[in-house]
Amino acid sequence: MAHPWDSASDEIDGKAAIYDRRLALRLLRFLGPYRKEAVLSVVLLAAISLLEIAGPYLTKVAIDTYVKPASGAGVLPADASRGLLLLAAAYVAVLIAAFGLRYFQSNIMAMVGQRAMRDLRLRIFRHLTSLTPSYYDKRPVGQIMTRVTQDVSVLNELFAQGVVAVLGDLFILFGIIGAMLWLDWRLALVTLTTVPLLAVATAIFRAKVRVSYRRVRTRLARINGFLQEHLQGLDVLKFFNAEAQESRKFDAANNDHYQAHVRNISHYAVFYPVVEIIGALAIALILWYGGGGILAGVVTFGVVVAFIQYAERFYQPVRDLSEKFNMFQAAMVASERIFELLDTSPAIPAPVSPAPVARLQGAVEFDRVWFAYQDEDWVLRDVSFRIAPGEKVAIVGATGAGKTTISSLLCRFYEFQKGAIRVDGADLRGVESRALRRQIGLVLQDVFLFSGSVRENIAFGDRARGAEAVDRALAEVGGTRLAARFDKGLDEPVGERGAWLSMGERQILAFARALHYDPAILILDEATSSVDIETERMIQAALQRLLRGRTSLVIAHRLSTILDADRILVMHRGELREQGTHAELLAKGGIYARLYELQYRRQAAEAATVSSGGAV
Repeated sequence: MAHPWDSASDEIDGKAAIYDRRLALRLLRFLGPYRKEAVLSVVLLAAISLLEIAGPYLTKVAIDTYVKPASGAGVLPADASRGLLLLAAAYVAVLIAAFGLRYFQSNIMAMVGQRAMRDLRLRIFRHLTSLTPSYYDKRPVGQIMTRVTQDVSVLNELFAQGVVAVLGDLFILFGIIGAMLWLDWRLALVTLTTVPLLAVATAIFRAKVRVSYRRVRTRLARINGFLQEHLQGLDVLKFFNAEAQESRKFDAANNDHYQAHVRNISHYAVFYPVVEIIGALAIALILWYGGGGILAGVVTFGVVVAFIQYAERFYQPVRDLSEKFNMFQAAMVASERIFELLDTSPAIPAPVSPAPVARLQGAVEFDRVWFAYQDEDWVLRDVSFRIAPGEKVAIVGATGAGKTTISSLLCRFYEFQKGAIRVDGADLRGVESRALRRQIGLVLQDVFLFSGSVRENIAFGDRARGAEAVDRALAEVGGTRLAARFDKGLDEPVGERGAWLSMGERQILAFARALHYDPAILILDEATSSVDIETERMIQAALQRLLRGRTSLVIAHRLSTILDADRILVMHRGELREQGTHAELLAKGGIYARLYELQYRRQAAEAATVSSGGAV
């Protein structure tokens, strides 16, 4: 079976950019608020680079000035002993100073990286909350979580250890080249003849690692998508005894990720020894040419020793840059994914000049509305109806008839393609969505509760109101008995997604949450389907009082729950086929009458079966 996270994550493989200047500039903007710290870090790295170069030069001075290889005396004069002691002390001081500066530089950039990532995570979360449900319909949550967590962590490594550290490595490289040219330009040119070999090896390495790293990130996103989907559906998986089958699928995805990592590691396993061999070749050239220069008297022994040390230090930044390349590659891939998310505009554009929204009267009008989730696969076809303020209207129909879609369009979760939807005469396209939703209460069949207490979930939409408003909302929907059974009262935790409560208890809290929100329009989408008969009667009685003065839209399969509706809309295959009161629709003998007859015939048969079983 194909999964959405397969194709979605594979899109990354097709992208080929190692370095994207546009992406890099966008990433650097997150360092803007911390530019002072970044500049200080660069200055510290420049100082560290000078100290790194000073060590070999001190060695050269010690050998050429105080150690006389040609003297053969074996005992140094007193002034030479003092000079060597001073140079040794200077060498130690250089090491200590370099350590201290590197410590402060690392701390500064680590702090900058964490602050930049804090800002980025906040921006991503705010953007995610601005997107409409249509975005999440097409993308698995696991993939989005990968972008918010792991991709952002990759960028943290870039900011904390990559951007400025690369400058430090470049400072050291150019500093070493400058020092070698200053000491002896001929020996420097001989030493640098190995650089073209290093450039070729690095180019091959970069090409290989680019492909392998993208494969690693792709497989990781695939694993996260698989885990998120299967952990959410764990009950279904266990019910159908599909553990072994799905474990094999995960094993295949996990093995793909492992193989991609192995290929990535193998490239490093080859590259590092190649760099070592090229470095050894450079030292061999120094010994050959420098040794000849010593014999010819044109090069000092100290210069040759300093060149050997410089050559060893020259290839360390090269190895560091190779590791940084992996970091940059990861950052480019991560930034592609993150900015793709941040560049995604909400499917419903904000109005240029939104109309002000006061307290709604609750008049709703659908005017020849057409809607499709994809292309022209119409879910609603030319739907028109009006709901007067304070009217209770029910929507019924078979599964897939478009009932829930009507409520989603009214809440501005999706954009309709044709027609108009008006509330109090104002076209929804000209109303700011947040202001509209502030006056609509929505209770779904599948209730979602957030981790926290009962009180926090009831007050979720309007935390500014007092505790007595929460108590009153719960009491109005008959939840007083529910609160009494909790040891901590309304401060009782509900668990993740309300896992510690029954489905009926969750729906009671959802009713209380919607009523605490004090909406002008109340939408109930199969809202009493999971409560027992006694609780349903209690809620229905409460709703009779609470719906006064509010427009209500009730979506129901159980027709017994909407017999008292002012008007019933009958949907069939995306079209509004009938509307009227319960009695009027029965008298027509149309779709509603058939639904009513089938439903009550089924209930009568079930009741007869139960009665027969009891007699036995």
